[in-house]
Amino acid sequence: MEFGSREERALVAARAVAAEAGVSCGQATVVNAGSNVMVHLRPAPVLARVMTGTAVLHEDPERWLSREVSVLGFLAPSAIAVAPSPLIAPGPYCRDGLWMTFWEALEHRGSADLAAGPERLGLALRGLHGELAAYEGELPGFGDVQQRIERLLRALRPSPDLSAERIESLESRLRELGETVFGAPHPTQALHGDASLYNLLVLPSDRLVWNDFEDVVMGPVHWDLAGYLISLEHRGADPDFVARALAAYGGISAAELAPFSAAHAVYDEVWGLYDAQRRLSPAP
Repeated sequence: MEFGSREERALVAARAVAAEAGVSCGQATVVNAGSNVMVHLRPAPVLARVMTGTAVLHEDPERWLSREVSVLGFLAPSAIAVAPSPLIAPGPYCRDGLWMTFWEALEHRGSADLAAGPERLGLALRGLHGELAAYEGELPGFGDVQQRIERLLRALRPSPDLSAERIESLESRLRELGETVFGAPHPTQALHGDASLYNLLVLPSDRLVWNDFEDVVMGPVHWDLAGYLISLEHRGADPDFVARALAAYGGISAAELAPFSAAHAVYDEVWGLYDAQRRLSPAP
């Protein structure tokens, strides 16, 4: 790991906050570095999630992370999601310009895969939505998702690998989805916001636990469900597997999900372009 890298900054910042709270973390290590940096504060069973790439999505990271803390505190009795650690308050905290939260470090076998089966995977999201339906805290409306994508689009800069015409095409596709997705009159409730197999952990007991609620939002369940089914496809699920997972979730047809899937496709493409641009720039 190069000194001064995003990962190194995240590690140093997380250790500093944890140490001030009295958490033993002399063996802390980065265990994952993607959109955010995950730091296991070994030997303590505490995981810090430090915002790096995703910070651009939120105008007020503290407020966003406070919502995540509130939702996960609400879900804690259900054991359906990662829980706050008893060793340190979840936060959020800011150190060296980096925002972070702290959670119980769960022993797990990795993220879920298709071996769990379509029915079980469909019911896993249904169960989460069932728990979240009772959440009454303050969350942003679904239009905020569109604003996040627009914020990423504004951050894109034409380059030899990214033409201005492609950026304009993405802007046009997003506008066309405004009424059918972000302005559609569907019932809304608290959502995960980024439901995918990657954010569904498998514990040694084979229990499934949801992770990473940074993007919690009020919206139609179609948004979570469409993104979740796309993640199944990305893991190699065939149409029959996806259809069975959707049937297990219940109550929504593939046709109803189609516009939301198209919106996810735009979001994923824009994020991929932004993330590639971010990784080529010097770490702040």
